Amino acid sequence: MQNGMHTDRERCVRAVQSKDARFDGWFFTAVLTTRIYCRASCPVVPPKARNMVFYPSAAACQQAGFRACKRCRPDTSPGSPEWNRRADLVARAMRLIADGVVDRDGVPGLAARLAYSTRQVERQLLAEVGAGPLALARAQRAQTARLLIETTPLPMAELAFAAGFSSIRTFNDTVREVFALSPTELRGRRPKRATAALTPGVLTLRLPFRAPLNPDNLFGHLAATAVPGVEEWRDGAYRRTLRLPYGHGIAALTPAADHIACRLTLSDLRDLTVAISRCRRMLDLDADPVAIDDQLRTDPLLAPLVDKAPGRRVPRTVDEAEFAVRAVLGQQVSTAAARTHAARLVTAHGDPVEDPEGGLTHLFPTPEALAALDPESLAMPRTRRTTFTTLVRQLADGTLHLGPESDWPETRSALLSLPGFGPWTADVIAMRALGDPDAFLATDLGIRRAAQELGLPSTPAALTARAAAWRPWRAYATQYLWATDSHPINFLPV
Repeated sequence: MQNGMHTDRERCVRAVQSKDARFDGWFFTAVLTTRIYCRASCPVVPPKARNMVFYPSAAACQQAGFRACKRCRPDTSPGSPEWNRRADLVARAMRLIADGVVDRDGVPGLAARLAYSTRQVERQLLAEVGAGPLALARAQRAQTARLLIETTPLPMAELAFAAGFSSIRTFNDTVREVFALSPTELRGRRPKRATAALTPGVLTLRLPFRAPLNPDNLFGHLAATAVPGVEEWRDGAYRRTLRLPYGHGIAALTPAADHIACRLTLSDLRDLTVAISRCRRMLDLDADPVAIDDQLRTDPLLAPLVDKAPGRRVPRTVDEAEFAVRAVLGQQVSTAAARTHAARLVTAHGDPVEDPEGGLTHLFPTPEALAALDPESLAMPRTRRTTFTTLVRQLADGTLHLGPESDWPETRSALLSLPGFGPWTADVIAMRALGDPDAFLATDLGIRRAAQELGLPSTPAALTARAAAWRPWRAYATQYLWATDSHPINFLPV
């Protein structure tokens, strides 16, 4: 599947006629006769092909005057995989918009984070996504509003501001335009199960994904490396604290057959959109596993691993700076030792939080807090201490920035220039923090051991050459190779 799939009319028509859920989020179908837009897998009888028009985003449909279908709820489909597989301006802008930057800082703030002019950002988004940053942010606010309307008892005035709207009138007008229902009518349509007593600040929702999804290495990795106080595995759910723009939160994520059950506890409901975006990103839920696995199956030595357990995702993070710090703490030590180092920092320098369920106690320390600590208090070799202090100082003063908008090659080069940063550390940050789907850990001991057992080249240079055929999905090949080992990261916790 290539960028701009909505322009391939014949292929889109076939996907709609076969109700193929794999294409949900790749494009949206607008129906000229009804003025409604749908996801590809909409359960209603498909319209005549001559009445279909295809758009690359829900925002583009809304901007063209179409309303969201009440049956298939296209605003709740998985996001386009394009924004996670690319590092160009449009992809980086889309990741920042999903992280709520336009709502908090406006279009000038978005442009500043990308180091482009507002005009350039708007022009490129319009050309590729069919909508500018304001329209994209508006569509996201509408989706958040629907979620709050259907899952909370909040008064509409309070809900409007929590969803990011600047006025009640704008909130009412947007909901009517997008869903063809008033906010009150939308709340009246919610399922009976949603009307039960709800705890203030706690929201329960489903995170959709494209099947298949193998939860073993995804949740296994997060649970096995969990930092006490910040993360835990409890009752079949991965739980962790979240540092958010307006406050803090706790996410509980449970794998199910066709979705991820998500329970969010937020100190400020304005953080809902950001919390959802970061949880989706951490679990790699917008990936296209069919395209990824098909590419990896072309290697006869990888094919059996893919066929055995398809749909592996890359376990990522909710905080890029946090992951970079933890990557340094994990250099040349066991998983248990890395957790111990991180837990000490959390207890000494993390911000305490209240967890109604107990178990979670802190937010992971900020780079600013870590930059202020006494280096002599770090129980690690002097060279790694230098690596650690240099990293947190550069993160704190802005010399190094890690975020959704990071340019992958540039950031990798910046990391490699730091003392104590070799290819493994830079690439694991690129893969799990920055989300580069093609990052590859050719020097990793587990990867080299798996390669040798499979009959692949085991030296870094030769393995890198062989892995060229796996591009642009080498980060996913890494997950399949790691899975040949019996390490706890590869198994869903019991």
